[in-house]
Formats: sequence, C-alpha cells, structure tokens
Amino acid sequence: MAKVRIEGRCDPRWKRVRELFEHGFESGAELGAGLSVFVGGREVIDLWAGYTDKERTRPWQRDTLANVYSTTKGITAIAAHQLVERGELELDAPVARYWPEFAQSGKAAIPVRMLLNHRAGLAAVAEPLQPDDIFDWSKMTRALERQAPWWQPGAEHGYHALTYGWLVGELIRRVSGMSVGRYVREHIAAPLGAEFWIGLPEELDARVADLQQGPIATDNPTLMERMTAEPNGVLAKAFGNPPLLLMSPNTRSWRAAELAAANGHTTAPALARIYGALANGGELDGVRILRRETIERARAEESYGADRVLTLTTRIGLGFFLPPENEPLGPNPRTFGHGGAGGSLGVADPEANVGFGYVMNLMHTGMWLADPRPRALLDAVYEGV
Repeated sequence: MAKVRIEGRCDPRWKRVRELFEHGFESGAELGAGLSVFVGGREVIDLWAGYTDKERTRPWQRDTLANVYSTTKGITAIAAHQLVERGELELDAPVARYWPEFAQSGKAAIPVRMLLNHRAGLAAVAEPLQPDDIFDWSKMTRALERQAPWWQPGAEHGYHALTYGWLVGELIRRVSGMSVGRYVREHIAAPLGAEFWIGLPEELDARVADLQQGPIATDNPTLMERMTAEPNGVLAKAFGNPPLLLMSPNTRSWRAAELAAANGHTTAPALARIYGALANGGELDGVRILRRETIERARAEESYGADRVLTLTTRIGLGFFLPPENEPLGPNPRTFGHGGAGGSLGVADPEANVGFGYVMNLMHTGMWLADPRPRALLDAVYEGV
C-alpha cells in the first residue's frame, strides 16, 4: 500500500498525535479521517488524510463532511440547553407541558430531564414500523406519543439510540418553532463558524465521505446476535424498528432527513470547534453558545451503571456521555462528549481546556462506547497538555 500523505498542521508539542494518526493509515485502520484539537481556545492540531471513497479516487479534504451517527446527540443536547438557559424549557417540567400529546400511555409525569439522561423508558417503538418511516418526523413522533415506557421512568437508564432524536428534537421544535436542523444551524453552527448539518442539502453531497464497514470485533456477542435472540425486546426494537442497522448512510434520503440522534454531518475542525467552545467555558472567539453554569449542569452525572439497552456500563449526564471508570477519556473523569457508531468522537474537557473532534469513514464495530482509535489519539493529546 502506498504511503498516505498526512495533510494539515500540528503543533510540535503534539508530534506523538501526528505519528499515531499517520500509523492509522499505515496499518490499514483508516481509509479517510480528520482530526482537530483545541487547547486553551486555540486550534493546535488540524490533520486530515486518506480518501472519501473505497476506490481511493477522491482525497479527503479539510472540509470533507462525514456522517457522525450518535455524535449528533451531543449537538442536539446543546440546542436543548440553550432553550433551558433562555427560560423557554424547564428540565424538571413535564414534557407534556410543551408537547401535550406526549402524555398518552402513562407518560404525563415524565420530565424533560429524562429525555436527556436516557431514563424515560422510551428507547424504542414497539408497534411495527416500515423502513421509510425513519424519514417521516410526524409519523415517528406520533408513534412515540402512543408508546408506553419499557420500564418505570427514572428507575433505570437505557440508551435511546434513535428515539432520543425525535424526543428531544420535538421538544426543540415545539418550544422554538424551528426544526432541530434549522435550530442547530442558526444558533450553534453559524455563530461559531462551525459547519454542522442535521439534514444535509443535496448540493453538498460531493463533499461527503462515503461510510464503509471496517473490522468488526468478535470477542463479544454482536448487537445483531442479541437482537435475533430476543426479536421483540427493547434492543431489537431500538435498532431494528425501523431497521437502522440495514440503512445505508450513503443515500440521499438518509442525508436529507433530520435524524437528530443519528445523521449529523460535520468536519473534524467544526466538531472540535464546538467542543472547544464547551471546554472554554462555553465561549470561543467572542461567541458564546452556553453559559459556564449550564455546562456544569449538563456534565453532572445523572445515570451510571448497567445500561438496560446496551448491557454495557454507561455513565450519562444531560445529553452527553461521561467516561465510566472502565473506559476513561483521558485523565479527567469529568470529561464529557459523545461518540458515534463506527468511530467518530467529540469531547470537551473544561479542566484542561481541551476540545477534540475526530471523524472518519472506515467504521470499526465493537462493544465499546468510544472507538479505540480516537481514544488513543486523545490520550496522546494529554501527553502534550
């Protein structure tokens, strides 16, 4: 394999990060990827390399857009927290105050907080859905209005893999009058100069990296095996109704939809810029997206332990994942962010003032919360902090 050229720049203090990034391509662990890191409100690493297609005909560029799956959830959470700051949304108010139809099927008392901390018991829709229903916002929100909780709300937590997007996104829509995609563009991405799309315009398709399936770890039962064993269980319904695992993210219909839990498209510099602002007290280059006290509340632990859906140990704040003891993200247990299926990762560490963004197109799959590739890169970042 020809040596891949690493583009961009890297402060000499983080030479080890560049070496690790380059090794990912030399080892075949990467097809195309971008990495950006902010320290102290300043971008110190901005690297990219590889290709956006499996035929290796289109080089990855600094502005290459990648589908980041659940890394989208963290950005959706920022939108919700902005509305809380403005007094338009209250974390401990019933969801039904803003979304009256939500009160059906015993959900009248569920507070807004439980949609963000994954304790609402609404991790899946039980009634059969058609594949294209995933692209129909109204159909999905109506199904969630009818859905009864899978467990007593608040008693346990379980990852709301897809439903998080419609639940939190519908609250954003009801309160702000904007779709979640428009809200994120106007109130988070554009002010920061950080491109993040939930609902990608067709004219940007040429800049998008095609996702490709890479290695699948076999040391634990796969999600598919567990779903097959219990086809009507919450895990099977969470990922298979509609069938998320069978959906191609490389289609126009996927890219165009507003899936606020799963189909954000962004660049590594944009993702790191957003998390760099969160690490820097909520402000970057004179633009504030959240207050410091809001960030502290958002990263406070709300759920920790065995996840009812993933059957992994998860630790969750209000819309953000926190590192459990067995899967640290650097030396600080109060680091927060969100990863996505296949490998993407956005992280903020306010104590060290580190913002981290990594995107890729060769998907690695395993029973982990954060892909080993960005975790190793983040560890190397701390060596230079």
